[in-house]
Amino acid sequence: MTQNKLRLGVNIDHVATVRNARGGAYPDPVRAAKLAEEAGAAGITAHLREDRRHITDADIDRLMEALNVPLNFEMAATEEMQRIALRHKPHAVCIVPEKREERTTEGGLEVAREENRLAHYIAPLRDAGCRVSIFIAADKKQIEAAHRIGAEVIELHTGAYCDYHAEGKAKDRDRELEALREMSAFAHSLGLEVHAGHGLTYETVKPVAAFPEVKELNIGHFLIGEAVFRGLTPAVQEMRRMMDEAREV
Repeated sequence: MTQNKLRLGVNIDHVATVRNARGGAYPDPVRAAKLAEEAGAAGITAHLREDRRHITDADIDRLMEALNVPLNFEMAATEEMQRIALRHKPHAVCIVPEKREERTTEGGLEVAREENRLAHYIAPLRDAGCRVSIFIAADKKQIEAAHRIGAEVIELHTGAYCDYHAEGKAKDRDRELEALREMSAFAHSLGLEVHAGHGLTYETVKPVAAFPEVKELNIGHFLIGEAVFRGLTPAVQEMRRMMDEAREV
């Protein structure tokens, strides 16, 4: 027997990172998105950063035209990004914290301290038909705040769990995994749709994929790295296989 099928969203940011290292047009993140779609991705994630370090405005234009699966548009809660999202009206908008000096997103959004601002910020996005997701830590206070401001979806940050696994810190890893498990169930009980992502690999994906409340995993950096060795299509297909295996009971 198989539980409800878990969606895989593939983040193609780091195809653009490789492209931008040389300043040309290759490799093309839109081509990567189409390959991921054909390999079983249920959606594509792209983070348009304020400094445009990887994905560009032109990439978003082309993704909106090319994709047959939903685009999950990751963005900081700035006026500029809101304008871009309202112009394109992607299927989903995921609000993430963003600092110029960070290499990658380092943690979840601080929703509880900015409830009023974020509630007003996401209202036009919801009115435009975008599903609004908030990227947060597995923390009850943040989940409650995300629910109060009107988010429909939360994405739980799995980075600490994955980092502890990579460092061989089993006790810390298991503690983080348990927090993710408990907060997935708690968020679901509030009526929020639960997604998860950040740092997931073939070694770490199954325990998170097994949570029945989680509807979608968003995975990027690992899959783009693995594509160097096995190709993007087989890399995505293997992740899809492992996610399906985790849902078998």
